[in-house]
Amino acid sequence: MAARLVKRCTCLLREATRLAPAMSPVGQLRLARGAQKRLTSSAASSSSRLPGPLSELVEKEQVFTPYPERQEVDQLIEKATRPEELLELLGGGHCLHQNHAALVLIQLSRLLSEKPKDKALLIQDARFQQLLHLVNSQITAVWHGTLVKLLRSLYALGLPTTSRELRSVEQEVRWRMRRLKYKHLVFLAESSATYMQERDSQELLAELLVHLERRWAEIDDSRMVVAMMMKTGHLSESLMTRLEDKCLELVEQFGPEELRKVLVTLAAQNRRSVPLLRAISYHLIQKPFPLTKGILLDLAYAYGKLGFHQTQVFQRLAADLLPHAPSLTSSEVARCTKSFAFLKWLSLPLFEAFAQHVLDRAQSITLPHLYNVLLAFARVNFRPEREDPFFSLVHEKLGSELAGLEPALQVDVVWALCVLQQVLEAELQAVLHPEFHTRFLGGESPKDQSTFQKLLHINATAQLEHPEYTGPLLPASALVPRPSALDRKVTPFQKELQETLKGLLQSADKGSFVVATQYGWVLDAEVLLDADSQLLPLRAFVAPHLALPSGSQPLPPGAKRGLGELSAPTAPFSLQAGLPALGVPQLQQPKQRLTGALRAVPAPPAGRWLPAGRCPIL
Repeated sequence: MAARLVKRCTCLLREATRLAPAMSPVGQLRLARGAQKRLTSSAASSSSRLPGPLSELVEKEQVFTPYPERQEVDQLIEKATRPEELLELLGGGHCLHQNHAALVLIQLSRLLSEKPKDKALLIQDARFQQLLHLVNSQITAVWHGTLVKLLRSLYALGLPTTSRELRSVEQEVRWRMRRLKYKHLVFLAESSATYMQERDSQELLAELLVHLERRWAEIDDSRMVVAMMMKTGHLSESLMTRLEDKCLELVEQFGPEELRKVLVTLAAQNRRSVPLLRAISYHLIQKPFPLTKGILLDLAYAYGKLGFHQTQVFQRLAADLLPHAPSLTSSEVARCTKSFAFLKWLSLPLFEAFAQHVLDRAQSITLPHLYNVLLAFARVNFRPEREDPFFSLVHEKLGSELAGLEPALQVDVVWALCVLQQVLEAELQAVLHPEFHTRFLGGESPKDQSTFQKLLHINATAQLEHPEYTGPLLPASALVPRPSALDRKVTPFQKELQETLKGLLQSADKGSFVVATQYGWVLDAEVLLDADSQLLPLRAFVAPHLALPSGSQPLPPGAKRGLGELSAPTAPFSLQAGLPALGVPQLQQPKQRLTGALRAVPAPPAGRWLPAGRCPIL
């Protein structure tokens, strides 16, 4: 029966398509009505041959409901500029079909979108209540597109969650969920997901997310997938994964605005989807579309937040941002500088332009923006060409303001000045004073531990770089490393190094692993060599650099101390070059490059300590 019904529908539509070009609009309308009549009668005659209950069900269900012809009231609804004009339609003798009441409510929500006081008065109006009752009585005949807009409008008008009419519309949407087009589901999620969360409509929201995920393959539009990622991606992990897959499929269709929205969404949700980030980076490099200042800033923020490195993308961002540097605000400069600092990526022309921006706006720049720029410069170890006027401005702005900052921010600012070798004795004293630093000694939170680590670096700067500094300093008890600092996860390369060194040393007293220094740095390995590069007993000789100094014998002339640090962010050395000097065979990874090394250096140490979380340059 179903096959015959479909065949008859196909024949009618083919006939209508063939005759349509030669007919007037009136003839076409008559033909459509005739086709509808024949189709309905055919369905009825077919259903008459079915069993009793099934026949009754088919007869009750109409094959389709034609959209009513456009009437004068439709124009009145569209052209209304005041809520009163819409409410007057109820008693004006107009014939309102099932969609008109819903259209009036939709138009009311548009007119009152920015008038919360008028919304409260409208809800109390008797005519508005009559309108809601009319919609509720005809809800099953409202068309799909109008229904989802109606639900959004009722949410926007602020109907109480106990409203019978609101619950009726929500229930109707749930019943029709399977029949709604995917674009209707997307519109519902985009416009009403926030309202559903706030109004305790969790069941409807959960069902909506399930249908969006099950039918994700129906997405064929770039705007649709971007909108869903922004509005609903954070509500469902599995849905967001599907959307990322669809983004990979449609990324070639994305323009700069879509790429920006996707990257910002990923950054906001902290989702480091490497395949998608690689695809977006490829198109940013290959496509020559222009990028506005706002898009450039958002892209820099997203890459910095996600910690995703792509040199060619950064080069384009820096090159495109440089012409905009004079027009940037102080807030935008601070934001952009911080983004590149998180990436540990330095563009000298761009950072020089940022430093010049600070100098040009010396009188108007605020302290938070200045501090952000200073911390960003410290992260990439950048000192501008005009460093004297720049740091004079920093010290002038600090002045008496340093003591009024939040304690953690005070430490950050002084730490940044230590990194850039511009710290003053008074600034060291301010953060190393016992009344200040004791609040961080027993801190267990990650933020307090990070702040205390910076205090150790500041203390090391005061000891090693400021011989005229007389105190105060951190107490000796504070220099003892915490168990969390020593209990680190060992990487495969570190493990291989330890095994290789243990095989070479042959004796435990000739080397040490996980060595804690009093300067806040933990070394991976340490050995002691004499003038002929022969291993010496490490623990028998003086080691003033340790957190717990050991040994009593002075170092013999020409002795060298080998320090190993495999995770330092600077020092372009290779472990392959350091080990042969000690007679150690090369490791199994000849191309492995490290940012630290096992190095033979003169002892006692001479040089400067970098307090920016780095190993000592000895």
